[in-house]
Amino acid sequence: MAHFFRKPDRRQQFLLPVDMMDWLAEDDIVHLVVDAVELMDLSGFEATSKMGRAGQPPFAPAMLLALLIYAYSHGVRSSRAVERLCRRDAGYRFIVGHEVPDHTVIARFRQKHAGRMKSVFLQVLELCREAGLIRLGLVALDGTKVKANASLDANRTAGTIEAQIARILAEAATTDAREDCEAEAESRGSTMPEGLSRHGARLARLKICQDKLNAKARADAARQQEKIAAREGEEKATGKRRRGRKPRKPDPKVDPDTVANPTDPDSGIMKTRRGWVQGYNAQAVVTPRQIILAADVTSEANDVNQLTVMLDQAQVNVEAVTGESAVLGAAVADAGYWSQANAARESEECELFIAIRKDRDQRAALRDAPSPRGRIPETMTPRERMERKLRTKRGQAIYRQRGAAVEPVFGQMKDRQGADRFSMRGLERCRGEWQLDAAVHNLRKLHRESAKNTKNYREIEENRPIIA
Repeated sequence: MAHFFRKPDRRQQFLLPVDMMDWLAEDDIVHLVVDAVELMDLSGFEATSKMGRAGQPPFAPAMLLALLIYAYSHGVRSSRAVERLCRRDAGYRFIVGHEVPDHTVIARFRQKHAGRMKSVFLQVLELCREAGLIRLGLVALDGTKVKANASLDANRTAGTIEAQIARILAEAATTDAREDCEAEAESRGSTMPEGLSRHGARLARLKICQDKLNAKARADAARQQEKIAAREGEEKATGKRRRGRKPRKPDPKVDPDTVANPTDPDSGIMKTRRGWVQGYNAQAVVTPRQIILAADVTSEANDVNQLTVMLDQAQVNVEAVTGESAVLGAAVADAGYWSQANAARESEECELFIAIRKDRDQRAALRDAPSPRGRIPETMTPRERMERKLRTKRGQAIYRQRGAAVEPVFGQMKDRQGADRFSMRGLERCRGEWQLDAAVHNLRKLHRESAKNTKNYREIEENRPIIA
């Protein structure tokens, strides 16, 4: 019940009206959410909760977490909307009772504990394991672009960012010099002038953008130098000059036309089927039964560097909830993850099936091409070997499961849970929100399985013959 979420030192203990249970169906997901949160170890949340200090006692972290999970399960992400629903919706009232948290309390809780949502995800995954929903042997990996809490129009070029930083610092210096001549300068000390205090956060974000662009320029220059060195090494080894234009010399300077987003400096410009968005690349590893084993977020638009990271994370997560070593079996991914380096990471514990062309073209090729026969030619390149493996009957059967496993997961999360846009800013907070989204998705799958089992049990009981 909702009153279990109240801390014992709150001013009053409220019980819900007796007839509130009549307002909620027995199979409403709110019951599963409350029960699941009560089973969780929330010591990390509670350690930072205000205790024994002046002022009103805080809301219990368990109640706020249950409220977030329930709201996300219905696609409600606005803290103001959650506050309104706590006053008028039976499901929300079941969680909070008669004391409604303010929207600022909800928003601060979400931001403060974003880093702890990985723990919530793992504990929900443990519940799925206990329910028998986790079966290994095949996993599917994919990524989807999620909009950031920032717009494309907020992007600024490197030159504009530098000019804005200089202008804000100049305004601060001018105001400081003027106030040094006034009597209140002594009380202000070294703090930013009052008139510029609202610019403080923006100045910090602009500097983050500037550092990001500088780091990217240095990384690009280092990669270009590696290409030049590799070309020179090849020419020296063969004694022949390579054809084609020579690579340009590396330049660590920032191109004035490159852009960054001061609203959310960690986000980037991502291409989607519907155009360009300011956002992040959200990743997930799922089972054929659409249980998410690993969830993460990156600011890299390309998926190619995420294959090993995500599969390793999935294995670690499964081992954490099972308490024993785990073998994923086979992993299937689309062409965004293809590279010879990734293909070389295949092992006995995890066989890789990675498309070598776009998904539509790959499915057409598998449909039209005959299955290969005979031994694998030793002269085949890694790409040709992967193409041959995908054309086998086993490879075709495995690749067909990719779309049915992972793509509906993203569709359900975005359409049902509103996970097509992040509510918070910054890579770490968005990562925590995506892991909360993944935990909510798994809870919804667990709820659906529980409801199905309950229905089957009732049908069996109703059809059981009566023995006199």
